Amino acid sequence: MVDLKDIRKIYFIGIGGIGMSALARYFRGQDKEVSGYDKTSTVLTRQLEKEGIAVHYSEDLSLAPKDAQLIIYTPAIPKEHMELLYYQEHGYTILKRSDVLGAITNSSFNICVAGTHGKTTITTMIAHVLRHSGYGCNAFLGGISVNYNSNFWSDRRNVCVVEADEYDRSFLKLHPNIAVITAMDADHLDIYGTAREVEQAFIDFSRKLKPEGLLLSKWGMTRSAELKGDIHQTYSLGDQGPKADIQATKIRMQQGSYTFDVKTTDWQLEDVVLNMGGMHNVENVTAAIAVAHHLGIADEKIKSAVAAFRGVKRRFEYIIKKPGLVFIDDYAHHPEELRALISGARGLFPDMKCTVIFQPHLFSRTRDFADGFAASLDLADEVYLLPIYPAREKPMEGVTSELIAEKMQQGKAVIDGKEALLERLRQRVRKSGEAGAERGGVGSGPGRGGLGREAAERGGVTGYDWLASGPDRLELVITAGAGDIDTLVEPIKNILEGN
Repeated sequence: MVDLKDIRKIYFIGIGGIGMSALARYFRGQDKEVSGYDKTSTVLTRQLEKEGIAVHYSEDLSLAPKDAQLIIYTPAIPKEHMELLYYQEHGYTILKRSDVLGAITNSSFNICVAGTHGKTTITTMIAHVLRHSGYGCNAFLGGISVNYNSNFWSDRRNVCVVEADEYDRSFLKLHPNIAVITAMDADHLDIYGTAREVEQAFIDFSRKLKPEGLLLSKWGMTRSAELKGDIHQTYSLGDQGPKADIQATKIRMQQGSYTFDVKTTDWQLEDVVLNMGGMHNVENVTAAIAVAHHLGIADEKIKSAVAAFRGVKRRFEYIIKKPGLVFIDDYAHHPEELRALISGARGLFPDMKCTVIFQPHLFSRTRDFADGFAASLDLADEVYLLPIYPAREKPMEGVTSELIAEKMQQGKAVIDGKEALLERLRQRVRKSGEAGAERGGVGSGPGRGGLGREAAERGGVTGYDWLASGPDRLELVITAGAGDIDTLVEPIKNILEGN
């Protein structure tokens, strides 16, 4: 392994990725010269540029630095990428992101969070509690913390909180002192082949725990008994029946927030307040609380930190939250994540019509989980499907968003491109406003029937009145997906608010 202390100039291929950008920020903070390539300018890459990191957006050898001492790339980059091939052919030192992260954390106390769902939120929750309480940590996150508007921060304490990515078996490069495993559901079958191989990778990850390390795993996972850890505890939502070691109990919902207790055989934390939507996030923060308690952080500091937690961008993120109108954006791209998102939102806002706009991510994932996507999306009242976001993949014959739509309830999904979707929403808001005005004002203005009955029927959902009368009529819109659907969030927000 190259000695990172001796490296002064580093180039990232795929610098806009959430894990790659965290590493770029780490090295920039070490006063190293950092630059990179990504195919698209995003909010994150523009922020990196403001922080002094040069980024270009065309696959151009003339822009790739020839004096770089280390090339870091993400497996999401195609193998035939022109710049990557150049560096390979000319003998440069080239490392995967996972190798670099493993080297950085080689000599630190590591808290590593893995799982096919929930790992970004739990990682960010743990890092926030450690930072807010004054304990301190270095954080390498897979999402942008709303509290700090970053996916990375540093601290003098030699403790690292790391999101442990299972893609390409990257997390097997890590050596945790504390490991959290949130789920071992089938995913990335283009890499693993079978669900059993996915599970085996998590079992292998648990074996990376250092001696006397703590393993926290979600209660009830398949093959949980095969996970290894000198100290192994389970966590869950206790009110639903499981007998996990650490349970969230007495859960009360109030205006989109939760109050609950955390109960174990050895300790108890009462009246914890989480100002974040989704019952699954109560379970997530229970794991974070267990980690903080294990580290000896005082109960009141833990409670204060949890109450102050503002979430992760694109994880049950409230874009609009006001009487009559709620708009949530989420990164959900697996059937189980969609199920938790939609059911969680409906649990918080039961008196509503729920419209989900979903962008499938990867042809292989769509092919492998079309039935699961359909079942989860059927929890909504109405669904819009965008075309599949290909990411690193090339099209597969017969695999389109239609594959999901045809497995859903008859006529429930509409497939649209981005511009067509936005125009459809504009028309619906306009028509519902006009209809509301004709009915004496109910349905007019933002949040009062913002998506009209006529368009709902045109989209295939009949027998449901978007213009139902009453001042407390609530409309819920959810955007979900791991591709570039986030570019639609601001336009949709403006349309829903009548701007």
